[in-house]
Amino acid sequence: MTDDNDSGEENKLIAERRAKLAQLRKGGIAFPNDFRRDALAGQLHDAYGERPAEWLEANPTRVKVGGRIMFKRLMGKASFAKIADRTGQIQLFLQAEALGQAYEAFKGWDVGDIVGASGVLFRTRTGELSVRADALVLLVKSLRPLPDKWHGLADTETRYRQRYVDLIVSEQSRKVFRARTRIVGYLRDFLDALDFLEVETPMMQPIPGGATARPFKTHHNALDLDMYLRIAPELYLKRLIVGGLERVYEINRNFRNEGLSTQHNPEFTMLELYLAWADYKDIMDWVEKATRGLAEALHGTQLITYQGRPYDLARPFRRITVEQAILENNPGIDPLSLRDLTYLRKRCELLGIKADAHDGPGKLQIEIFEKTAEAALLDPTFVYAYPAEVSPLSRANDEDPFITDRFEFFIGGREIANGFSELNDPEDQAARFRAQVARKDKGDEEAMFYDADYVRALEYGMPPTAGLGVGIDRLVMFFTDSPSIRDVILFPHMRPENAT
Repeated sequence: MTDDNDSGEENKLIAERRAKLAQLRKGGIAFPNDFRRDALAGQLHDAYGERPAEWLEANPTRVKVGGRIMFKRLMGKASFAKIADRTGQIQLFLQAEALGQAYEAFKGWDVGDIVGASGVLFRTRTGELSVRADALVLLVKSLRPLPDKWHGLADTETRYRQRYVDLIVSEQSRKVFRARTRIVGYLRDFLDALDFLEVETPMMQPIPGGATARPFKTHHNALDLDMYLRIAPELYLKRLIVGGLERVYEINRNFRNEGLSTQHNPEFTMLELYLAWADYKDIMDWVEKATRGLAEALHGTQLITYQGRPYDLARPFRRITVEQAILENNPGIDPLSLRDLTYLRKRCELLGIKADAHDGPGKLQIEIFEKTAEAALLDPTFVYAYPAEVSPLSRANDEDPFITDRFEFFIGGREIANGFSELNDPEDQAARFRAQVARKDKGDEEAMFYDADYVRALEYGMPPTAGLGVGIDRLVMFFTDSPSIRDVILFPHMRPENAT
C-alpha cells in the first residue's frame, strides 16, 4: 500500500521494490539479523586513510562493514558501491569472481538498501580507501527511493516532516544535531564543575507557573484532576533551593500553547538553573563566560558567523537597561515620560500596538521594546531593569521598585536567556500572584495562577538566590548557523500533512 501523496513515478519505483522484497521472502529470511560489523567507515579513514597502497597490500587488514547504499556503479564483472554508517562513508569494490551469486544479486539491489560486507582494505587506482569485498549480504530492502535532490524551498517542509530522510541524505543536518548534543553536554559539564546538581521536576503540574504563557491542559482520570503541561520548572526548582540544595539545574522540555514561527515551537528545550547566595549580575557573568566557552569548544574561535554576519564574542557583552534600549530605537520619544501611562498609550497607538485596558506602564514599555528595539540587538547584549509589572517572580530593585533585578540576553536580535535575582519575600510574592490573577480574570490567558504551596515554601525562607533560563533551541540555532528553530529540533510540530 502506498501513500496518497506519492507521485506516479515514485509509486512505480515503490512497486518495483516491493516486488523485489516479495522475491526475497520466497527465498527465505528477507530481513536477516546475523551480520555483525567490526569496523566503522570513519574509524577506517582515521586509521588507514594516510596509508599508501603498498602498505595496505603488505599488511592485509580484514574488516566487516555495514551501512546504507548511497551510490552504486555497475561495470560488468566489477562494480563499486558506497555505503554510509553513522561515522561516514566507505567504498566497496565488488567482483563477480570473488562474490559469485552475491554479485549477481547485487545488480538488482537499490540505492537505500542496507548491506553488510566483509573483505580486505586496499587503495584503488584513484587513491580511494576501499574494501575489496569477498562476502556481501542484503540486510534490509528499502522500499522507498531516496530523493535525488534535497534542497530548496520546495523540500523544506518535507525535510521537517520526514526527518529520517533528511538525516540519511544531509550531512549538514547530521552535523547540526551532533552539535546540539555537544552544546548540551558542554553546559552540563560547565555546571557540574561548579557543584550544581542536575534534577528532574514534574512535567505535569496542577498549577502551571514559572512564566507568563498559555499552558496546554489535560486531565488525570484516576485523580479526577485537571493538570497542565509545564510552561517552566521554575517554581519547583526554587522549592529545592528552599530545601537547601542551593545549586540546581534541569535541562528538559517546556510546553507553551503558542503559535509556530522560525523562533517558536510549542514544545521546546530549556536549561533552568538556580543558585543561592548570588544575584542577577553573577548570572550575567556566567552567561558571558559560558557563551565564549561554547564558541571555543564548538568552533575553536570566539569569532562566530551567523547568517552571514560576524559576531565577536571576545568583546565584552553590552549591558543596557530596557529604558535605554527604548530611547535608542525610538527617536523623539520623551525620556521623562517613559513611565507615564497616558503618554505610553499614545506611543503604542502610533506604533500600531494594541494595548489592553488593564495594561500598566511597565507592560506598555515592554510592548514598545519588543516592537522597536529587540530586533536591533544583534551583538551580544544584556538588557536589564525589566519592569516589575511583567516580572512577577523577580526581586524588585532596592532603589527603584518600578523595575526588577532582571535581565534578558540577546544575540542576533533574538532572546536567548532570561535571568534575575529571585523574589524571596513571601508576602510580596503573594501580592504579585494576586495581581496576576486579577489580570487573568480580565482575560489575560498568559497571566499566572496563584500558587499557594509555593508561597508556603517561601514562608520557610529562601536564601538570596539568582536564576537563569536558557533557550537551548535558539542557542543551537546561533552556534549552527540555522535560520529556523525547526532546523534544530528533530521532530518539530507541524500542521497535519493532509490539512487544507
